[in-house]
Amino acid sequence: MDSEVIVIGAGPIGIEVAAGLKRAGVDYLHIEAGQLADTITKWPRNARFFSSPERCAIAGVPVQTFDQEQLVGEVYLAYLRNVVEIYDLRIRYYERATSLCRTREGFTVESVSRTGRKRYTARSVVLATGDMNAPNRLGIPGEDLPHVTHRFDEPHRYFRQKLLVVGGRNSALEAALRCFRAGAEVSLSYRRAALDRERTNSRLHLELSILTGKEYIRFYPSTVPAEIRDSSVVLKSTADEERSTEIDADFVLLLTGFRGDISLLREAGAEFDGTVPKIDMNTMQTSVRGLYVAGTAISGDQNAYKVFVATAHDHAPKIVKSLTGRDDAPHGTIGSRRYPFSIDDIKPKDS
Repeated sequence: MDSEVIVIGAGPIGIEVAAGLKRAGVDYLHIEAGQLADTITKWPRNARFFSSPERCAIAGVPVQTFDQEQLVGEVYLAYLRNVVEIYDLRIRYYERATSLCRTREGFTVESVSRTGRKRYTARSVVLATGDMNAPNRLGIPGEDLPHVTHRFDEPHRYFRQKLLVVGGRNSALEAALRCFRAGAEVSLSYRRAALDRERTNSRLHLELSILTGKEYIRFYPSTVPAEIRDSSVVLKSTADEERSTEIDADFVLLLTGFRGDISLLREAGAEFDGTVPKIDMNTMQTSVRGLYVAGTAISGDQNAYKVFVATAHDHAPKIVKSLTGRDDAPHGTIGSRRYPFSIDDIKPKDS
């Protein structure tokens, strides 16, 4: 065996798993398809987390911010680099896992990097590959035009331009709000009849409700793009298929969510409920003995984001305990840095 455990993916939870394995003295190998926390490097500039700093902290290393507010992506990347250096974690960057096969002794992982193809063996594998590997495409005419994108990077490019934002979750609302403030003429298309208060950040929901109510941002509820043209978009009604509207648009942001890559899990023989892997939540082990999943990757490729970094901190200690029998509790004794946190804590409470 090349190692006892192979960890695939070096986002926050992948790093947390690696730190736990190193503390436990486990011989492991860690590969990452891009750079450290590659998904976060693709976030819009200066995008803020919705979770508080203490819930974004990993591996027992606290996060302090100069303004005591939510972290921005760039600050968090610096923090993650610091965690990797504190623990001196050895990660093979820009090496993509291409195959995962079950063997009699464990697993075989094949990968490709800039220096060629590699093959590793291990008794166990931890997949921490996230859930944002590829955008949810609409499959409509014009989706690949140069003024159309599935990722929002920064608002300046849309200054005094007519921008259509498609979507109704936090990423779409944040992009619409930031571009409006940067001087864009923003329209918002959403397939539902109204913005969902329970599925969006309360601040974003409030501000967008005010701006759309006053028509500073034009809102097209119950619509989906049917065709994107050079300078306009045809919106089709989801309530009445016979009805459509054509609106002017210099740029189009299709913020319709992302999906995870579940191909490695399927190749290894893991069982699924639909597209969600079956996991023992006490150990994070899949139906394949020795194959674990951590972080937002447990959502499979579904577009229902029920797992966040903030609610996945129990994954690493569960995996370490399953592999070694050792508890891997976070360092420190301050209660506010260690309090349990789950998706139920952020659900709206009935009044």
